[in-house]
Amino acid sequence: MYCEGLECSVLASFTDHDGFDGTIVGRPGEAYHLEFTRRRGRGTTETPDGDHLLVFYEPDSERWEDCCSRLVRAGFRVVRSVNPFWDRQGRTFEDLDGYRIVVQNSEWRPETISRRE
Repeated sequence: MYCEGLECSVLASFTDHDGFDGTIVGRPGEAYHLEFTRRRGRGTTETPDGDHLLVFYEPDSERWEDCCSRLVRAGFRVVRSVNPFWDRQGRTFEDLDGYRIVVQNSEWRPETISRRE
């Protein structure tokens, strides 16, 4: 789902590493990845909150629409964001486990975020 929707590849996977299984997805050569892990013998114990988000910024409208379409084709469903900020210039998607991705149709501007010292 994440590979198709975000144009990622499975970079690695592991089984029973200190009691955990996992799959690592991302784009080869990039300095980030997503790691999906599961403790062996246990199911999911917490329900994700609607405001736990993975956010991507795509300022190009055509590429933004393409990404949104890919996420829907991959099985994500479009949902209303808990925080209305994300619905103004973006779209929120939920995976089968209830985790959410926002694709924002704007540039990332860190200077607009207030920081607590």
